[in-house]
Amino acid sequence: MLHPANIFKNLPESFPEGEQFDELLFRGGVTIERIISDGHKTPEGQWLCSGKNEWVVVLEGEGILEFAQNSPVRLARGDYCFIPAGCKHRVADTSQSEKTIWLAIHF
Repeated sequence: MLHPANIFKNLPESFPEGEQFDELLFRGGVTIERIISDGHKTPEGQWLCSGKNEWVVVLEGEGILEFAQNSPVRLARGDYCFIPAGCKHRVADTSQSEKTIWLAIHF
């Protein structure tokens, strides 16, 4: 049965534990998640590195992704980026004036 939902609904007012990650769908090894940032960034000196490919798009707000082997990438509303499996990266910054809503697909 289909259960429609809205990616812009049920946004948290506060973030006591950091960014919010909401798994929207998991099928056949593919995960689709909504990430909500509110001025969050990866702690200095810490890198993220997944064993899966990741494709992200900014739906609202903006963020900066920093890569160990490449120049930083600024993403604004509608911008997207492919992050290959094994690529060291971090969120260098997100918008301080509004929530940043990301859609991430891990495969």
